[in-house]
Amino acid sequence: MDISRGDTRVNHLARSDWFTGRVWQEPLVEAPEPARVRALRVTFEPGARTAWHTHPLGQTLYVLSGTGLVGLRGQAPQRIHAGDTVWIPPGEEHWHGATPDRMMCHLAIQEAQDGKVADWLEQVSDQDYGGAAA
Repeated sequence: MDISRGDTRVNHLARSDWFTGRVWQEPLVEAPEPARVRALRVTFEPGARTAWHTHPLGQTLYVLSGTGLVGLRGQAPQRIHAGDTVWIPPGEEHWHGATPDRMMCHLAIQEAQDGKVADWLEQVSDQDYGGAAA
């Protein structure tokens, strides 16, 4: 058994090549192999978002607070709110982040395949980000 104490975990700013705006990440679960589960608490400042990406085994997002957006390639982004759960199937090109005027924090849960949890693509354009549903 391994106990990871909450007061020893470190938040860090997300990589600018994978995110637009200020995004804070806190790794919560990185189970050693043969387990594959990974979980992060991710906090997006208003207007911040991920780049387009996919996950080899899919991803679950659970919105902890605020209002966010999740977008699929070729579709208008959808609003998500505290308490919402989003399942993104394996290989589906998507992005997620905060609305322009609200912060959003979610729990991101995914599994690693051959040590990899995501394939990162290009940044989300302002046009794609601005196409959010009301």
